[in-house]
Amino acid sequence: MTRARAAALTLAAALAAVGLILIWAARLSADRFLYVSELGADGEPTAVVFRWAMTAVAVGAAITALAMPAGALTPRGRVLRAVPPALVLLVAAAAFGLASQVTCTRYCPLPVGPGFTWQDLVHTSAAVVGFAGASWVMLQVASDARLKRLARFSLVAALAVALIAATGGILSLLQFGTEVGGLLELVATTVALAWLVGLSLFLAIETVSPPPRATERDAERRYERVEVPPAVY
Repeated sequence: MTRARAAALTLAAALAAVGLILIWAARLSADRFLYVSELGADGEPTAVVFRWAMTAVAVGAAITALAMPAGALTPRGRVLRAVPPALVLLVAAAAFGLASQVTCTRYCPLPVGPGFTWQDLVHTSAAVVGFAGASWVMLQVASDARLKRLARFSLVAALAVALIAATGGILSLLQFGTEVGGLLELVATTVALAWLVGLSLFLAIETVSPPPRATERDAERRYERVEVPPAVY
């Protein structure tokens, strides 16, 4: 069971990495500056590659959530502990899966004006929920005092994704600096998927790694801390 769980988590990391590579391949093959969602818009040459990329990401995130060992992540704070990280990640995976199949229309119109459709609304909402869920899991992992290296990596990733994505979104709404906004969104996506790859691999390693054995000195320290009650005669 342990080996199967580790294999599933390794597969999840590979799927997330494949999704990231496909997104970059689609972006580099585009003939103009595009936001990430535009890569999958109706009529774009990169639409098929985008759908496969987002599907791989969604499946990888879902596998990570389902294969995550119970108690592997223990967030601190009442708010961060309110919902288990695995459940939040599973919701994010479902949102990414929806965004992969319901893509935006040509040029991905903004949520204002006559060009915006219900299809665009579904895709945009799903993408926002997916990124928000991933960012929340990053914060949950960042608060775990037991996983110091992973916690620091998650905190940096969460802050980077939030700041970069917010800046790109503002530029998109203002219809200003769209080339910069598209690049920022691509960077935020890269950071988020790199974090997912790192999380899956970390959990896979933790699953198969045996717990650390207590040294002789540790045993002596525990013995020294034992207080022997005074004898009563």
